[in-house]
Parts: sequence; structure tokens; C-alpha cells
Amino acid sequence: MNERDTGQASEELTDRLTKVFDLVGPLYRCTHRKVEQDISAEGLSVGERAVLSLLRDHGPMTVPQMGRAQALSRQFVQRMVNDAAARGLVESAPNPAHQRSSLIRLTEQGRAAIAAVIRRERTVLRQAGGDLTETEVEACLRVLSRLLEVMGNADVD
Repeated sequence: MNERDTGQASEELTDRLTKVFDLVGPLYRCTHRKVEQDISAEGLSVGERAVLSLLRDHGPMTVPQMGRAQALSRQFVQRMVNDAAARGLVESAPNPAHQRSSLIRLTEQGRAAIAAVIRRERTVLRQAGGDLTETEVEACLRVLSRLLEVMGNADVD
């Protein structure tokens, strides 16, 4: 019986997954700092960038939907939406599925701001891709997605 049969990783694989997990924190913090530097040209916060990107990728969403998608509190997302709305980057729209929870959508100004940020980020990411193969990147996405799935469903005391 192998790991796939039991659904359990070997000790060696668990050790390797721990190394992946240990890299995620520093990667997140470095990326967070880089994004903060890059988005200053647009005057966005990292939180606003996350909201704009989510709306760009998924279309209009409610604040609770955005919070679940990003594993963030509804209150934090609401603050980011309020900040973005005050700057004319997003707007509320009626939600036919729920009267009290409006849909939030990008404005033209919001679309332009997130497009400029994404263009700059892609320039940096092109440099990172150098000797990586599509297979390696797909494997990385699979591993990180699985870790997110497991950690997102982990019981927290």
C-alpha cells in the first residue's frame, strides 16, 4: 500500500511538505512588501489590491463572498471595500439574490488601476520564471492548493 492508497504521506514526504510550508511565510512577507512598493504608484493598499484583483478575476461579489475566497474576515474586507469605494475604484450594485448584501463591482477607474498593478507584477514574475518548467509550476500549484485545502479545513482549537 502506498501514500495514495492510505491518504497519508510518508515521513519523508511530510518532512518535504514542512519545508514547503516553511517557505510560504517568508515568500508571503517578501511578496507583501514588494506589492506594497509596486502599488504605491496606484495609491492602493495590499488589501485594496486583493479586493480589486478578486473582482477582476471573478466579477461582482458580495463582501462575505470575498472574505471566504481570501480567508479574511468580513470586517476587514468591508474596510478595504469602503476604502476602494471612497477612491472611486469599486461601487455597490443591487444583488438580486440577497437584498441586504450588495454586490461590489469594479468601476472603470478600478479596472484601470488593477490592470496597471497586474502589468507591473507580471514583469517581475517573468524574471522568476527563467528556468522553471510548466510541469514544475503545475506541481507547485497542486502542492500549494492541497496545503491550503488541508490548512483551511484544519480544526482550530
